[in-house]
Amino acid sequence: MHTMEATLKWLDWAKQIQGIAQTGLAYTKDVYDKERYEQLRALSLEIMGQYTDVESSKLLDLFAGEYGYATPKVDIRGVVIQDDRILLVREKEEGEWSLPGGWADLLLSPSEIAVKEVREESGYEVKTLRLLAVLDNHKHNPPAPYHAYKLFIHCEITGGKAQEGVETSGVAFFGKNELPRLSQSRNTEEQIKLMFDLLKNPQRIPVFD
Repeated sequence: MHTMEATLKWLDWAKQIQGIAQTGLAYTKDVYDKERYEQLRALSLEIMGQYTDVESSKLLDLFAGEYGYATPKVDIRGVVIQDDRILLVREKEEGEWSLPGGWADLLLSPSEIAVKEVREESGYEVKTLRLLAVLDNHKHNPPAPYHAYKLFIHCEITGGKAQEGVETSGVAFFGKNELPRLSQSRNTEEQIKLMFDLLKNPQRIPVFD
């Protein structure tokens, strides 16, 4: 088996083990089963640590606090385009660029998350216009320890000004063919260019996996 294919297969297995462990911990009443599910979770984290660049402490944060039936996480990105240029922010964590956004918060709707993330990461106030795409990170982004659905929401600037946030160190607009180095786990070049194409055709229905 090709090295990359083998790596992805092991990562898929680790995610499945994690999902089984999380769901089992949510529903088991047996103390011995609980211990076994905890062992499965620890095993899945060990496997993920071997095949990803995520530190073990961060892997633990990602999964140790997850309860209930195992489901994909939700990542929401605000898409703002002005004069054929798209708004991107530079992530402090790795110095690469992405659409403003992040994990969905409890008690907030997808639109509210998009508005919040754009404001906090870029300084701009926006209103949401329409859903552009729902993509599966397992199909489009580099291997990651978590499974996530990525929602891309078209937003329009209503106020504010470019301003760095707690997690960002740059705010700028870029043309379709002049994109900077992107944070691949957050958004790929193909995804960014898809946003340009979708916004050129307002009648096109949202793209989804």
